[in-house]
Amino acid sequence: MTEQGAESVSLLLVDDDITFCKVLSAALERRGFAVTVAHSVEQAIPLAESNPPEFAVVDLKMGGAPGLALVKALHGLDPNTRIVVLTGYASIATAVEAIKLGATQYLAKPANADEIVAAFNHAPDSNTSLKTQPAQIMSLEWEHIQRVLHEHDGNISATARALNMHRRTLQRKLAKPPLRTD
Repeated sequence: MTEQGAESVSLLLVDDDITFCKVLSAALERRGFAVTVAHSVEQAIPLAESNPPEFAVVDLKMGGAPGLALVKALHGLDPNTRIVVLTGYASIATAVEAIKLGATQYLAKPANADEIVAAFNHAPDSNTSLKTQPAQIMSLEWEHIQRVLHEHDGNISATARALNMHRRTLQRKLAKPPLRTD
């Protein structure tokens, strides 16, 4: 927590990784936030309804309801809540969806406390991450694989079957993300 007498801003941290929550919560508290932690969307919604947070950090993929459902609920409670979505399954499609539902910014894991605080100050704009340059074939393939992987809840074997690809080939492709062209 912050020093006695200093007013801190409320932050709701929602991630099913308990260790990550402990570390990030402590780091955010050192930066002046009053952190409330939940490990699922189902735990977070009642907390947010009883005390709508000024800031929120939401993991995209957790057991139970997805993080995007919480983004929508938080935005419905207070459209001024600054929401950063974290994910280990980054893709343009989910980034755009998160922004449309009310997220301020979308970060790929691992993200540290400084990156998250900087993301809160980012102006929400669904065009930020998207370039008007034509996408390269490798990037298109990567995005498609990420989308199918997300649809199969991160299950490599099910994703490989859906893509009609050998599981080891898919694992090799996932281990080598395309080079950025920005």
